[in-house]
Amino acid sequence: EVQLVESGGGLVQAGGSLRLSCAASGFSFDDFSIGWFRQAPGKEREGVSCISSSDGSTYYADSMKGRFTISSDNAKNTVYLQMNSLKPEDTAVYYCAAVRISRCFYSPHSTFFNYAVDYWGKGTLVTVSS
Repeated sequence: EVQLVESGGGLVQAGGSLRLSCAASGFSFDDFSIGWFRQAPGKEREGVSCISSSDGSTYYADSMKGRFTISSDNAKNTVYLQMNSLKPEDTAVYYCAAVRISRCFYSPHSTFFNYAVDYWGKGTLVTVSS
């Protein structure tokens, strides 16, 4: 059974930090790039970050650059999202996603966020209070 299980969400004050985890099982971790999306209340889902299966290169949405860091532990089939300097507008459900591509970025119009997701996690809620 394919599973992506997120953890690490919670309530944090503005300026604080959280680390999300995404534990993958049931598929070949090496064949998929793994990333994060988020969806705030009343808003559309947006891409956050991705880490490439081929070389570990990373990709971030512009608003996350410099504050968020994605990493992976291939031995544990786990991807992490370190979120620093959190803002109230970061409040959202964060979803882990797997796409069967080797790189997160091919061109500005061909990124991880543009592909159909093969597997989704159920999400973890991050709430940032002001």
